[in-house]
This record gives sequence, C-alpha cells and structure tokens, in this order.
Amino acid sequence: MILVLKKVPKGVNNMISIPARELKRRGIAAVDDLIAKGDVHVIRNNQPQYVVLSEERYQELVAEANEAYLTRVRASLEDVKAGRVKKFKTADDLLKALETEESA
Repeated sequence: MILVLKKVPKGVNNMISIPARELKRRGIAAVDDLIAKGDVHVIRNNQPQYVVLSEERYQELVAEANEAYLTRVRASLEDVKAGRVKKFKTADDLLKALETEESA
C-alpha cells in the first residue's frame, strides 16, 4: 500500500512520506512497504517531522559524515603545517582580530 498526501507541505518535493496518524494506526508495518523505495518522511501537522532510514542507508550516512570529518581534520593539519593558522593568546584577542577583518 502506497500513501499519497493530498497536500504536499510547502518546500517539500518528490519525497516518500507517510502521515504520522497512519504510522500510529498501522505501526512500523506502514513503513515497510515504503522504505524499499528510499527514506520515508513522517508528516505531522502537515510538516515533515521525522525521517525513517533503512539500516544500510543510516550506515552510509554515518560513513559519509566520518569521512567528511576526517577530510576537515586533514585540511586543518595541512593549514597548520603550511603556517596558514594564526594563534591568539586570549579569546578577546581573537574577537578583536575578527572584528578587524570584518571592517576591512
């Protein structure tokens, strides 16, 4: 069974969705048919409130987030090695430097 919303929430396009009341009524079985097609957005008060993911999709997102984190750390370490990092003794010194950059 595929559920189609009569009114798609503003700003939301082409998503697989299910009303929260249907999930409450049918339980997780309501998601089982939809999850094979992709992430399922749970609509509450005509707004997307939650997203249900398969375990595989969740693991993909976690792996991508971890890789992005490592990429940022590597880039930061390269900046330190290349001398592209400024050091400040206090938070106030940092804030003053930021203010100076903004006004320039």
